[in-house]
Amino acid sequence: MKIGLFAINYGTCGDPASAVRVARAAEAAGFESIWTGEHVVLPDPMLPSFPLAPETPMLDTTVALTWIAAHTKRVRIASGIIVLPLRNPRLIIGVGAGWLEAEFKALGVPMEGRGERMDDALRAMRSLWTMEHPEHHGPSASFSHVASYPRPIQRPMPPIVIGGESSAALRRAVTLGNGWYGFGLTVEQTKQHLEGLRRAAEQHGRQPELGKLEITVTPVGRFEHRSVEAFAAAGVHRLVVLPNHEASHAQRHKPVPLGDILRNIEAVSQIVAGAVS
Repeated sequence: MKIGLFAINYGTCGDPASAVRVARAAEAAGFESIWTGEHVVLPDPMLPSFPLAPETPMLDTTVALTWIAAHTKRVRIASGIIVLPLRNPRLIIGVGAGWLEAEFKALGVPMEGRGERMDDALRAMRSLWTMEHPEHHGPSASFSHVASYPRPIQRPMPPIVIGGESSAALRRAVTLGNGWYGFGLTVEQTKQHLEGLRRAAEQHGRQPELGKLEITVTPVGRFEHRSVEAFAAAGVHRLVVLPNHEASHAQRHKPVPLGDILRNIEAVSQIVAGAVS
């Protein structure tokens, strides 16, 4: 089981110095990856369905990951997730279609058709990264006779992880992604979504060059060696824990003091070591 840490760019880690301390602690504890979240703006007042205070500091994903990469040596860095319809098709790994209407309105981007734009952006990104002479013609991105360098160091391209639990997101993960990311889930909820992924694969098929679909989940609730083993038995390859690794779904965005995050990293490392042994 791979273990990652979520929220390296907001809340307590919205402070760059604290983010470095947390990232280095996670790396020293043997964590495989560190993940950001993303919202371009936050609703004010806070939505009941989205318990993240509007004054929560949230660093830009690409800036935050660059900062963390410059201060660590081995730990992998990942976006969990980029709201791809709000971005141009050039970069990034973990992507989703988005759901928070306020940030779409703030940027003047219509929510309608965002799934189609995301599919088109994914195909455009693949073209830019893998084709000797990139060419793509879609409803929201169209180009030919262009070059885009440097190419990704990871060849043929960085793994694309698709976030979301709707039927469209599951279909997108199966047909266009290297992995799927479920956020704030219990083991039972994860099993339900994995069954949805299997149905999507049966219905839509999967290109062999995409490889096996890698499953990443941010768990909620009690975190112990038995829960790690249960996620692994369900077919999960990576757990990306919250700063409070035993937060409930309602507490998933609640700020956690720096000292508690550092202690939680050590606790998670010990729990995972016990599950492995």
